[in-house]
Amino acid sequence: MKEMSDDSYDVVIIGGGINGAGIARDCAGRGLKTALFEAKDFGGATSSASSKLIHGGLRYLEHYEFSLVRKALIERKKLLNIAPHIIWPLDFILPHQKHLRPAWLIRAGLALYDFLAPFSTLKFSKKISLSIDKRLKDDIRQGFHYTDAWVEDARLVLLNIQDAHQRGADIFKKTGVQAIHQLEDGLYEIALNNGQVVVSKTVVNAAGPWADQFWSKGKKLKLVKGSHIIVPRQFEGEEAFILQNEDQRIVFVIPYEYNYTLIGTTDVPFKGDPYKVSIDQDERDYLIKIYNQYFAKPIKQSDIVSSYSGVRPLLDDGENNPSKVTRDYRFEFNQGRLDIFGGKLTTYRRLAEEASNALVGYLKKGRKSGWTDREALTGGDFEDLHEFIKVKQYQFPQFDKHMIERMARAYGTQIDLLLDKPGAEVATGIYEAELNYVIKHEWVTDAQDFLMRRSKLGLHLSLEDQQKIADYIKANQ
Repeated sequence: MKEMSDDSYDVVIIGGGINGAGIARDCAGRGLKTALFEAKDFGGATSSASSKLIHGGLRYLEHYEFSLVRKALIERKKLLNIAPHIIWPLDFILPHQKHLRPAWLIRAGLALYDFLAPFSTLKFSKKISLSIDKRLKDDIRQGFHYTDAWVEDARLVLLNIQDAHQRGADIFKKTGVQAIHQLEDGLYEIALNNGQVVVSKTVVNAAGPWADQFWSKGKKLKLVKGSHIIVPRQFEGEEAFILQNEDQRIVFVIPYEYNYTLIGTTDVPFKGDPYKVSIDQDERDYLIKIYNQYFAKPIKQSDIVSSYSGVRPLLDDGENNPSKVTRDYRFEFNQGRLDIFGGKLTTYRRLAEEASNALVGYLKKGRKSGWTDREALTGGDFEDLHEFIKVKQYQFPQFDKHMIERMARAYGTQIDLLLDKPGAEVATGIYEAELNYVIKHEWVTDAQDFLMRRSKLGLHLSLEDQQKIADYIKANQ
């Protein structure tokens, strides 16, 4: 990280989640002097607690949010192009339960979903037979197939942060904003929790669940908790499932980290400290019940090996049902103060572009046109992921092929920097060069940052190996 500038910034961004990261990248690339302040770790809250999907939101069609779905599907294509190492197509099976929604309605919805995704390279949806699919219960005879995309959500945040930094943005982790004060000349003083003060011409409130604490005239966010459970891998195949439920919600069941199955999410109104959010027993029961309504092999409470929860900062549109609250976003821009309310992971780049357009217009400086849909994120400058992995496995035959695949999906073309001179093996399959890279270029300050957010190695490595990594990171700060 750079030292704080003595001169005023053009833009100061509060919050290192996906929206703040995307805006920092866009603004820095337009030539604006940009700083981003994150109170804890980048993507450490809502942005790393998602269902790991880049999707249009099939169920939003029932709420007539056609514009949001189309916007998200357009973004899906763009994100697949700029980050192919962390975003890739994922096939879904939607088992049909005729008492929930008629088949014609689902087919019509999927046809509309296809139509709203212009020039998509993904497969079109279709009706399929499930009568011989032994993964599901015998009474489930038919269903539907469509394709969306998987994303490594925490890495998407991180790669935007990296790109912003490479383009000149000052990036500060574990540096919270305490207060903002507008001076008589229109500039803003931003007081930080380390006792320092910076000055900026504009301020962006991208604090997610904490956005209301700054300048909102009234509470505009509806906080909704979403929880997921992780169980050992329950079935063969690489398809994910989308399950309908009696309450009109849906639950995703997704192959996860080779050996696991991810099940989620819930929609529960939340009050309290978003830093202290966790799954409750009702949510566990809810997810287990829905899963067991569909699959031949049931799961139980003792099968849960891990869980995570996040608080979605949704725009309060007056809707009482959390599942029906809009996932769209809204800006409030007043005298150089930009508040961001709502939003979803898939549309972050579009949100950032619109925010940057507003900032450039206000400042009357910087590149006016958007650019982030055309330039790859760090490590994403290749086309075909499977071919890329094959090439790297051939190039580095001395390493385990599964290790190469993990690293290719995390670092993309940066992998050469880590494997040409890997150094000593610190833990199983983890070498000094990788740890040095994440400490220097990914702002890793403790083992949790690396093991659970920037990777999911905490699900795979032994406690002994995790401790070796923790010791190395601590010794090399």
